[in-house]
Amino acid sequence: MAKSAALRRKSIICHFASPVSAWKRATPQAPDGYIPAAGECPPQRPSIRSAATLSDNETAWLEVRRNNTVWALQDLLRRVNITGLDTDAYISNNANNATALPNIGIALSGGGYRALMNGAGAIAAFDNRTENSTNQGQLGGLLQASTYISGLSGGSWLVGSLYVNNFTSVQAIINTNPSISGDLWQFDSSVLEGPATISTTQYYGDLYDDVNGKANAGFNTTITDYWGRALSFQLVNASDGGPAYTFSSVADDPEFVAATVPMPIIVADEREPGQLDISSNTTIFEFNPWELGTFDPTTFGFVPLRYSGSNFSGGVLPASEQCVRGFDNAGFIMGTSSSLFNQAFLMINSTSGAPTRLTSAINNTLADIGQQNNDIAAWPNPFYHYHNETNVNAQSKTLTLVDGGEDLQNIPLAPLIQRLRHVDVIFAIDSSADTSEPGANWPNGTALVATYRRSLNASIVNGTAFPSIPDQNTFVNLGLNALPTFFGCDPSNTTEPSPLIVYIPNFPYTYSSNVSTFDLKYSNTERNEIVQNGYDVATMGNGTKDSQWPTCVGCAILSRSLNRTGTDVPTVCTECFDRYCWNGTINSTVPLPYEPTHYIKTNDGASRATTYFIPLAVALCTSLLLLY
Repeated sequence: MAKSAALRRKSIICHFASPVSAWKRATPQAPDGYIPAAGECPPQRPSIRSAATLSDNETAWLEVRRNNTVWALQDLLRRVNITGLDTDAYISNNANNATALPNIGIALSGGGYRALMNGAGAIAAFDNRTENSTNQGQLGGLLQASTYISGLSGGSWLVGSLYVNNFTSVQAIINTNPSISGDLWQFDSSVLEGPATISTTQYYGDLYDDVNGKANAGFNTTITDYWGRALSFQLVNASDGGPAYTFSSVADDPEFVAATVPMPIIVADEREPGQLDISSNTTIFEFNPWELGTFDPTTFGFVPLRYSGSNFSGGVLPASEQCVRGFDNAGFIMGTSSSLFNQAFLMINSTSGAPTRLTSAINNTLADIGQQNNDIAAWPNPFYHYHNETNVNAQSKTLTLVDGGEDLQNIPLAPLIQRLRHVDVIFAIDSSADTSEPGANWPNGTALVATYRRSLNASIVNGTAFPSIPDQNTFVNLGLNALPTFFGCDPSNTTEPSPLIVYIPNFPYTYSSNVSTFDLKYSNTERNEIVQNGYDVATMGNGTKDSQWPTCVGCAILSRSLNRTGTDVPTVCTECFDRYCWNGTINSTVPLPYEPTHYIKTNDGASRATTYFIPLAVALCTSLLLLY
């Protein structure tokens, strides 16, 4: 009897410890692995559509998704305890009118592996599948209540990895014992070395063969191809890097089709021909499961992502052209969004064991594109001769895209502030490395400042609005980069409706997570500590810094909805807004050096993560597996 009970306990504890190799992944829809291939087109040939509306696919999906968030909203709001408002009744009374309900977006900044891990902690805190996240006052369910989730550079690695692996949970990945064939997020084997599960020779050979095959098929290749393929061995599938997995296949995932998960969006910037420095007014492109394109008035169009490698011209695919499938490789899209890391990946040239044919191929690629273009991703330009008057790449058959943070907008807010999407509140997770020594690699609001300044340029913003943001010195002087801050609390301050921004900057609650953006290697212990710290950042130390923080999150979620429905704001929410809303104060004096210290410490003063969910299950599972 005792042993039977223990085995049942083992089954519960180890629920998330199934081998990652056995997990269901997105459909490998590319016809020839990493090599794009031409074939027959569907009966309705693909074409470019105007960005004046959302796609038919997104519109139909939203009708289901908004209703699917009702239960999660009710459950979350019930737990955060907004006194003075019957949130169950409020949501129920508006459940048949989705436009009255809160519409939530989550934006995950860039910042390499630091951004992936810090962002993963926040997503774990927001995910009701995370152990203990649905206890009273916790934030689990915010993810399930969200409509959109966007990622950029390192944030795109998190978004892409979760969705290509069929929206698995962060806890499922972290709690998988790598010795039981767990293969995701094993950062102790860097992209310069390849996964421990295959030989270095095979790894380098696969990189070469995949990219060389794409080049031999007549497609332009850049360092981003190698970078994206290397990333895929960590983020998609360690055995072969998932060469046939496409981002458009997410649209066919049963959970996504049923609209039980948010819509993922990955962001990249356009580089104009001959341009080296990316300006704040550069065109911002997005990848979503159905499309690649932009709402910016320069190009103002979208192409079906599945056929984005085809030879479009003037907005149509000529009858003489076949439909090319497989260009939207999931790793290549994540690599496109993070192409700034191409330079770090070039260290492979001096890595012991790298075969000559690989290093020669990389160097030949550099020779072809020039050293100054080592951060580009080359896409066939579906917008060739489309909107010739305003589209800066209209005359080029190559669409040159680069890291989504090169315009300093390191939080992917652009897709979420589009008026057509009607997002009410955006949880902006900032893992940027803005500060310098002695307290380097912490955010100071630069990403928000860049988006705000861009919003003031009427020629590029396409009617979008963004709340006022102070300068970086004010962020540091007022401590706005050391704790969550709400921006845009008063919607009457903007001429167009703008979302409320809940800014959640990286901060050392339990661990110094300000690791260098270009560090490419982390032990599982370091990974877990940074993820745990990200969990603490999102929950304010599990409520230890402010026990009312979950309530204030609930107030932020409801703010625009209460305004739309003419509902009185509860007193507790007014108190929250007084505490967390930026009140317009400016202090632009040069701040003292920024050196944050750990907030949560042990009794002896040593900093240590107070684990809520990560290493515990792994340790218990390992012990139980030894016993039984």
